[in-house]
Amino acid sequence: MIKVKLRKKPITDGRSSLYLDYYPAIPHPDTGKPTRREFLGMYVFDKPRKILDKEQNKQMLELAETIRAQRQIDVQKGAYGFLSGKQKETCFVKYFEEQAGMKTGSNADNWQCALLHLKNFAGSSLRVADLTVKKCEAFRDYLLTTESNRNENKLSQNTALSYFNKFKAALKQAYKDGLLKDDINAKVSGIKSEETNREYLTLQELQALVKTGFSKNPELVKAAIFSALTGLRFSDITRITWGQIRQLGEGEYAIQFTQQKTKGVELLPVSAQAVSILGNRKGDNECIIQRLDYSTKINNHLRLWAKEAGIKKHLTFHCFRHTYATLQLTLGTDIYTVSKMLGHRELKTTQIYAKIVDEKKREAASRINLDI
Repeated sequence: MIKVKLRKKPITDGRSSLYLDYYPAIPHPDTGKPTRREFLGMYVFDKPRKILDKEQNKQMLELAETIRAQRQIDVQKGAYGFLSGKQKETCFVKYFEEQAGMKTGSNADNWQCALLHLKNFAGSSLRVADLTVKKCEAFRDYLLTTESNRNENKLSQNTALSYFNKFKAALKQAYKDGLLKDDINAKVSGIKSEETNREYLTLQELQALVKTGFSKNPELVKAAIFSALTGLRFSDITRITWGQIRQLGEGEYAIQFTQQKTKGVELLPVSAQAVSILGNRKGDNECIIQRLDYSTKINNHLRLWAKEAGIKKHLTFHCFRHTYATLQLTLGTDIYTVSKMLGHRELKTTQIYAKIVDEKKREAASRINLDI
């Protein structure tokens, strides 16, 4: 069994450097060669005379003993090697940027926004060695109080939650990759979600949009109506190919796909009308929606389309998914089925829409008034 002992090595000016002695030797994380010493970068006075010197000795020895105890636990678990100097000097911002570069779709945009806020908070040279629970909590507090990079409005709590979750995901991956000695992500509490007003369309409003159309962006019209008829997200719709749409029987169709957000494999039944919205079938490898990237231009087009249709609601693409869920529940589909159709992992996520329907019922109950 490897033993870890705290030892001293005399240096200049009547001081001794503190180091850990491993016996037998362990592999050095930088060179791979066996080593017995890990210098802690701390020193004590050999013959302290001043009160401050004595206090420093006490603090340094207590800290060094804490590190020694942790190293002893590490080697007993089979972690034969302290964090290397190279790992400590790794730029976490650069690492985060690399993680963001591997994302696609709307998720990639969220990662890039989170990266911008991380740079605003810590600059571009935040090292792995600088990451502590306190530092991470400070970034969390920053997100809850800062302004959006797109305008002067304060970030909403749910937007801050989304960005901080990206940060925590990068921390978790850094720990898995061996850049972090401790799983800091597990020690940092996240941001609580805030219940928001989910904008949706009534059946009459959806019908008005269909009749009005929008010649400036016909692919957007197709994608939006398809979302309202299937409940699919933008990121999923723009990735689905014609080969994934299968005809199960007369007028019966289903789409087999992997959800971009949850990575869950789904076989989603869809109506014949939803398929007909897409137009003539193309090659199996061609996407059902083409030349449509998520951007502010899309939201601008949605607002123009709504205005032309006489709808005053603030539309985003996600409103069509909300519309699907709300209409299904309003028309009598049970919440469990709606939850499965939306691909929710937990029923409580779908219950948000049930609250909307309950509110509509309460409003309806007050519409009939007798003059008594």
